[in-house]
Amino acid sequence: MLRSVSTFFLLIIIVSISSCAFTNRTSRDFLVESMDEPYDIVVVPGVPLEGDSWSQTMKARVYWSKYLFDAGIAKNIMYSGSSVYTPYYEAKVMAMFAEAIGIPKQNIFVETKAEHSTENIYYSYKKAKLIGFKRIALASDPFQTKLLKRFTRKKVSEHIGLIPIVLDTLRAMEPVMIDPKLDFTEAFNKNFVSLVERETFWERLRGTRGLKLDETAYQ
Repeated sequence: MLRSVSTFFLLIIIVSISSCAFTNRTSRDFLVESMDEPYDIVVVPGVPLEGDSWSQTMKARVYWSKYLFDAGIAKNIMYSGSSVYTPYYEAKVMAMFAEAIGIPKQNIFVETKAEHSTENIYYSYKKAKLIGFKRIALASDPFQTKLLKRFTRKKVSEHIGLIPIVLDTLRAMEPVMIDPKLDFTEAFNKNFVSLVERETFWERLRGTRGLKLDETAYQ
């Protein structure tokens, strides 16, 4: 297990040194900045469930959210993601893992409408504001966080914080990481139809670019 996790971190590092991702130094600067005042809630974009366990990407995002919660940076966590490519709601699956590794259930929220990364932050922000949360941040891997920065600040809110994963901090958590065995029945969508079957490539591309947002959601 440790070997596969280490391999994942190596891949993340390679991606992170490219212009398409925040560097580890920049990610750390964001983390330090986030320590000034706790966020009411931190949004974590979803990842599809692979088989009967979590992928390394999902594991990294959930454990990073736990780090932020344990450090007092995030008072609550919201996982976002519909059943996009598999019959399981990504947000619900991640919430189950989060609870299994120690985040209290009362501090976990889910948003199950989003089918694209742009929708993850858009719908989660709207739902969080509807619930009553004020200080909101986005937390994901360095690649996705940088990819969403412009959209988030321009289309959602310029006040949303960004907390990309700090790779060496996450790597230090490896020895205590666990792989819970869970029953995902409650996360199953019986009416599931894959996004690939529902939308053309061009429709999916529009969604990825944030051009198919439902502005009436969570009002």
